[in-house]
Amino acid sequence: MISAILVFNNRGKPRLVRSCERLPEERQQQLVREAVQLLLRRQQRGRSFLRCGRGGLFGGPEHKLVYRHDATLCFVFCVDSCESELGILDLIQVFVETLDKCFENVCELDLIFHMDKVHYILQELVLGGMVLETDMTEIVAHADAQSKLEKAEGGLSAAPSRAVSAVKNINLPETPRSISLGDMGIKVPNLSQLV
Repeated sequence: MISAILVFNNRGKPRLVRSCERLPEERQQQLVREAVQLLLRRQQRGRSFLRCGRGGLFGGPEHKLVYRHDATLCFVFCVDSCESELGILDLIQVFVETLDKCFENVCELDLIFHMDKVHYILQELVLGGMVLETDMTEIVAHADAQSKLEKAEGGLSAAPSRAVSAVKNINLPETPRSISLGDMGIKVPNLSQLV
């Protein structure tokens, strides 16, 4: 099972932190610091796997870090002993290539400014620590469909402004003074007196 997914740059700044279990913010920051310290020391070596030591933050010796450096970014998956290192390396490759297709040669700024799309792509790939989809064309198609849907709706950030403009555009001929509901015998007081 995948327990955490981290992406950080060569200077150790985290660009994506996804934990598959609920962790406090402080513990997540400790995970990132430990991963950065372990992996930046090992950059010159050829292996892409690292077993976690006893008492480590990553779950002990049964966990391992599988990572790949890509330009200025390091993609790290923390997995348990049940996962294949080569399978996770392939999964990282699919993740990187999917990001490349969606952002046309992904860079650090894409991860910063399009965090919602990156999280959506990652959610299509891995959910709850389990691998859902490894077909890059499927993931890209779903991400494109999601982007089109967001554009059609004007995006989540546009929702409050659309609501305000909709309320402003309501054309009431005059402010209702008193409303009588006829047969029910209910009379609503003058709205201007309530204010």
